[in-house]
Amino acid sequence: MVIAEQYGNILMSKKIRMNRIKEVLQEQGRTQTWLAEKIDKSYVVVTNYCNNNTQPSIPVLRHIATVLDVDVRDLLVSTK
Repeated sequence: MVIAEQYGNILMSKKIRMNRIKEVLQEQGRTQTWLAEKIDKSYVVVTNYCNNNTQPSIPVLRHIATVLDVDVRDLLVSTK
């Protein structure tokens, strides 16, 4: 549990960009409000995903990919 908390603190302090949800929405001309309605989440939750303040769970990320009709990998920042 301590390791998870430390990792969370590192992510928050460095604000690592982990997802590309905001960019994909912009490429498709869609809004965060639209996505929030489609995935049945609040606008605030989706905004936090888009700003990389929080990350969606893997099932939610897969749902977002389905809604946006993209490969789930297109929603992630490459590590290579």
